[in-house]
Amino acid sequence: MSLTKFVLIIEYDGTQYHGFQWQPGLPTIQAEMEEAIRKLYGQSSRVISASRTDAGVHAKGQVVSFWAKPAVDTTTLVKALNHYLPGDIAVKAAYRAGNDFNVRRDALSREYRYYILNRDTRSPFSKTFALFMPKVLNIQVMHKACQLMQGKHDFISFTNSLDTARDAMRHVYEAKIDKREEFVVFCIEANSFLPHQVRNTVGPLIRLGLDKMGIEEFHDIMEAKKLGLAGPTAPAHGLWLTKVNYSKPLGE
Repeated sequence: MSLTKFVLIIEYDGTQYHGFQWQPGLPTIQAEMEEAIRKLYGQSSRVISASRTDAGVHAKGQVVSFWAKPAVDTTTLVKALNHYLPGDIAVKAAYRAGNDFNVRRDALSREYRYYILNRDTRSPFSKTFALFMPKVLNIQVMHKACQLMQGKHDFISFTNSLDTARDAMRHVYEAKIDKREEFVVFCIEANSFLPHQVRNTVGPLIRLGLDKMGIEEFHDIMEAKKLGLAGPTAPAHGLWLTKVNYSKPLGE
């Protein structure tokens, strides 16, 4: 029987995991997904992700693919995988895809959000998915910095590592600050991201919001194009991969 490529939309609480990508001897999202598939099908299959989230980062719209026998329909596949997966990982939807579909290369953009609980007191309900910041943030100046990021720029200042074979040019389609009740949310969509780029952006944004740096300094960091210049790196637990966008809906 020939194999079929399946595509899944999954969500997870990344608190207990060392990122998405498999690492020897460490708990990862990829390892848990592959183990659930092995239990369901009785054989191993490599799981490929659209975005390799870091340790402690969460996802509501991660997209992954794997090859398997078309023995079950997609509705049953969702239920069966959720049966074998731990409680902090869940499959939301499953689709059959064409053999040439690539979840990573075919993605047009990725969307991330960083949540900051901006109030006087901490909350036990958000401690694992939002950064607690008791001092009032200046949202207006943070938003001005977001506007500077939009468009195609060299973001090497916002990453700590870069393969010499790659460049740091990225196209940011949207960057903005939302106020949602007690939360300040940094939203960003780009064609792709450099390692730790979003968290290395949130760090200076928070400094801006606390009036510890000016918009000119943020602009200078961007223009300097110096590896690792931006910082500090914001903690991982406030970051969420919310959506991966393709040219057409999955499954079509």
